[in-house]
Amino acid sequence: MKNVLIIYPLWHPSNLAGVHRPRLIGNFLPEFGWHPIILTVKEAFFEEIPDLDFEKTFKDHFEVHRVNAIPLGKIRIFGDIGIRSFWQLYKGAKKIITENKIDFIWIPVPSYYPALLGRILNSKYKIPYGIDYIDPWVRDMKNYPNSGLRQRLALGIARILEPIAVKKASLISGVAKAYYQGVLDRNDKRAKKVDVAMPYGFDPNDHVLKLDVETPWSNEKDVIPYIYAGTFLPNSAPFFHKFFATIKKFRDMNQWNDHIKLYFIGTGLYPGKTIQELANDFDLSDVVIEKRDRLPFLNILYFLGQAQGVLAIGSPSPHYTASKIFQAILSKRPVFAFFHEKSTVVDILKECNADQFLMTYNDNDSDEDLDIRLERILRSYFLNEVNWNVKLECLEKYSARASAKVLVGGLNKVLGNSNV
Repeated sequence: MKNVLIIYPLWHPSNLAGVHRPRLIGNFLPEFGWHPIILTVKEAFFEEIPDLDFEKTFKDHFEVHRVNAIPLGKIRIFGDIGIRSFWQLYKGAKKIITENKIDFIWIPVPSYYPALLGRILNSKYKIPYGIDYIDPWVRDMKNYPNSGLRQRLALGIARILEPIAVKKASLISGVAKAYYQGVLDRNDKRAKKVDVAMPYGFDPNDHVLKLDVETPWSNEKDVIPYIYAGTFLPNSAPFFHKFFATIKKFRDMNQWNDHIKLYFIGTGLYPGKTIQELANDFDLSDVVIEKRDRLPFLNILYFLGQAQGVLAIGSPSPHYTASKIFQAILSKRPVFAFFHEKSTVVDILKECNADQFLMTYNDNDSDEDLDIRLERILRSYFLNEVNWNVKLECLEKYSARASAKVLVGGLNKVLGNSNV
């Protein structure tokens, strides 16, 4: 069995979104002849509240090595754990490499800065490496109108460091090709790199784990709960404006069921207005409940299954793909989705017969056309009887197991090209 060293500074009990990438892929790598060795940071240096149940979703074949990091301290200079642990990860990687035969090094980003370790370790040990894009490193900031000096400084640094990190990479991967196409376009095209795209996918075992927890609406009488679970990014705001404006119209026309409550869970902290503030602008403070703190992953899966319906709202970007769409479909609850028509989410929903309440956006759509279509879909979703019959078997090709197989195909191709 070949060994892949996965360098990612977060691991359980952190349940930040990025941790799911190496977890989901790594859960299935041994099926395809690869043993995952994880290099990460000790949990004492994590910022987030630990999710102790999260460990249940990790298979026991992971070989995990943890290193120290620079503590945050009272004055927050560098919060990014990839910066705080960079030197320690480098030393940890050297130790692992000297004690094991490592066939490949795979580094999911963000955090982006550990991507540089691939270049450094390749120079020293000649081990091929790849960078996996969970999110783009260099991004178009026009979608972040309220970004400040810190964000723009980070972008400037990214434009300098990314070419250094990827120059000697043998493989570039990502959750969708659009997430890393710019990397291939910006850098030396003569240096042929293997590239593979595979979604986060899902592990069906996650959905059979049971918890005894209360939902956010457990103490609400006669409530009809709908839930949106996940981060709220600033460039999604136009879709939320449309969404809330339509609900306000229903209320103004006395066509809204006052027992319906919309719960937005784990939306995070980003520049600009919060979802609650956007809802308040439309006089929906009694309809919308936002809880911005991240909640345990298994709790979220449970909440999705207990809700009346699940909301999946994306952004006007055509290459925005939401990994949470799999959890939404697997909840077996009706899904309202709002995405650009070219998003991969649209194809997934259609293939699974889960597009009954799909609202798509096109760059040439007029506001009037969008408003008319959105009103029709939301009226059917919230106010009419729903018949929901999805084909879960169609999701198999999007599973984490399928994604692991795609990645292994890329790894084996690299090793074949290198005559290793």
